[in-house]
Amino acid sequence: MSKQLHYALFTGCTAKQSTPELLSSTLAVADKLGIKITILEEASCCGASHLQDFDEFLAHVLNARNICYAEKLGLTMITICNTCQLNSAMTKHALDTNPELKARVNEKLAEVGLEYKGTSQIKHFLYALIDDYGLENIREKVTTPLSAFNIAPFYGCHNIRPSELHSSSNGGENPYKPTSLDSLIDALEGKPVDYDHKNKCCGFHVELQANHTSEVLAGNAMVDAIDNNADLMVTPCPLCHLKMDTYQDSVGKVIGRDIELPVLHMPQMVALALGCSEKEIGLNFHVQKATHIFSEAKRA
Repeated sequence: MSKQLHYALFTGCTAKQSTPELLSSTLAVADKLGIKITILEEASCCGASHLQDFDEFLAHVLNARNICYAEKLGLTMITICNTCQLNSAMTKHALDTNPELKARVNEKLAEVGLEYKGTSQIKHFLYALIDDYGLENIREKVTTPLSAFNIAPFYGCHNIRPSELHSSSNGGENPYKPTSLDSLIDALEGKPVDYDHKNKCCGFHVELQANHTSEVLAGNAMVDAIDNNADLMVTPCPLCHLKMDTYQDSVGKVIGRDIELPVLHMPQMVALALGCSEKEIGLNFHVQKATHIFSEAKRA
């Protein structure tokens, strides 16, 4: 790379609490690729698509506050969670297209010495890697090819829908036929698995309200991947990961199938191919056994 990429990282809540392996592998990938990361330590939760239902204005204030910290640094804000990406992007779009709302939000932000200007872009780390760093540049950095694995990409919802909101930050990803994860898997010399449910919902956000529906959604996706010979699944969303990784026993009982499918975070997969350490990748944090993947990749 002729110029070092530098981003402001909005970690969200999940990567610092429930899935620390996501944060460690993200930072490891950035280090391997020479990408500079400044963590937005002052940032708070994006609202997780729940606060938005209770108080939309407060959700906009919260997300605008987070974006302000990236603006102060003059950097693009990257996310590592599909839901964080969606909520941050929704606030940016709302404020950039509604001067009255922007003024109301800034009135609240002024109480903590901040002002939202709209100068920072918001992009998921997946697309920062693909669109800014480049797949061919990533391919050249691979030291542990993932050729031993059939890898099922699971896109989830919030990174690709609504497409009109995300198109400027995700390379115009087609929500019906997404290709970014497939292309990344190929660049890492893995074998991408094509299956019908790769762009469906994982069910995370209806877990408490409609548990059976949530289990069926997750189960359909995992079984579809397994039936298409997937050795493992990869997702760019920690909420999809939590649903797919931690509920396999209960999901299996609901749909009447045994499910044993390791589910990796997108940065874990990249970190594995780039030769990052076992500790940085953090496969030991998974509920579904996944530590064998590290040794199998090294043997291939």
